[in-house]
Amino acid sequence: MRHTPRYLMTDADEVKRLIRSHPWATVVSHTRTGLVASHYPALLEEHEDEIVIVSHFGRPDEQLHELGAHEVLVIVQGPHDYVSPSLYPPGDLVPTWNHVTTHLYGVPEILEEEENYAMLSRLTDHFESHREHGRSLADDEAGTRRAAKGTVGLRLRVTRFDARAKLSQNKAPEVRDDITRAFDATNPALAAEMRRVRG
Repeated sequence: MRHTPRYLMTDADEVKRLIRSHPWATVVSHTRTGLVASHYPALLEEHEDEIVIVSHFGRPDEQLHELGAHEVLVIVQGPHDYVSPSLYPPGDLVPTWNHVTTHLYGVPEILEEEENYAMLSRLTDHFESHREHGRSLADDEAGTRRAAKGTVGLRLRVTRFDARAKLSQNKAPEVRDDITRAFDATNPALAAEMRRVRG
């Protein structure tokens, strides 16, 4: 990402909050045959002193990515939107894009079959728990275990991260307030992030 110290997010807890809130991730690998990207859900494993995520790949994506052989980049994107200069004072004409984004790096560990099934169960339960009549892999364990064989689970212990919360911090407080109010109507999640950064 562009080096912009004003927008740096250096607090690992803020990165964890972003992952919890936005669990759809892009995984990028630099393989022997070139760059490969895939998109999968990622869940945060709760560790006090490190950032650890778990996910799964559908076969044969794990071979395309050469999982476990090298470092991967995992991108988690939070709320984002175009910022029109119509929200600025007259004469300020340069638009921009506000966003909250983190890049996570590490070498994935491939999960054994039982641990993969447990992770898939946790993943399903996480997304089904708030749904009326939510489903569980345990509802048909034999069938879901067969389906799980088509996946490869992974754990990524993040060795470094690069995160940005670019939320109009370069604008005067009253301009930031105007932008935030505009997003209240069109992108409330981004407006909430702007208020968090403002403090």
